[in-house]
Amino acid sequence: MDRRESLKALAVGSLSVGAILTGCEEKKGVKEDNKKPGGDNAEAYGRTPEEKERDAKLKADTYFTEAEMKTLTVLSALIIPADEHSGSAADAGVPAFIEFTVKDQPRYQLPMRGGLRWLDVYCLKHYDKAFVDCSKEQQTALLDHIAYPEKATPEFSQGVSFFTLMRNLTATGFFTSEIGVKDLGYVGNRPNEWDGVPEDVLKQYGLAYDEKLLPIYIKMEDRGKLMTWDD
Repeated sequence: MDRRESLKALAVGSLSVGAILTGCEEKKGVKEDNKKPGGDNAEAYGRTPEEKERDAKLKADTYFTEAEMKTLTVLSALIIPADEHSGSAADAGVPAFIEFTVKDQPRYQLPMRGGLRWLDVYCLKHYDKAFVDCSKEQQTALLDHIAYPEKATPEFSQGVSFFTLMRNLTATGFFTSEIGVKDLGYVGNRPNEWDGVPEDVLKQYGLAYDEKLLPIYIKMEDRGKLMTWDD
């Protein structure tokens, strides 16, 4: 099982339908700025006036630096890369989701910033360049050291803690985005069409619809029309 499938299994097992629905903020026809998880288009997801005011304050603030956002973008795409089915976590807007999350839940700020710094310090020490400037092979080699807690050595303990948080946020952001929900194959509740009891079943039980009433039964193409009654 590849990394994407592993995270998909995790998401299906841990995310409720309600979380998936309320977290999916990317919608067709919404301008690019409104695709950021956190709800720039506040009217689209039913916030109270107090929640809208708080959201506006959070969105007006910036926590991560430009360099940190670049690292988040590269890292999220490595955790959930693009494949033949859908785009990467970066394509799904995960960096913006994480930015909003750490402002919404400040307890994540220090662990995230410290972890991003840890990545750069490690790469500068071993590769003489920042994480985003390393080759994909170098980046992947580092992640292999911190992605598996049960195999990690003590020197990577800080990196393991950071990557575990980063992976959880990435999976949450991705699988509650429009791209991620489609990747899961989740379609939600959709109306179906009822054409009545099949003819063979009616015959099996010796039943039949009343021929006099058939013309007035509702038809699927008329289901949106209001019923009118004879006086």
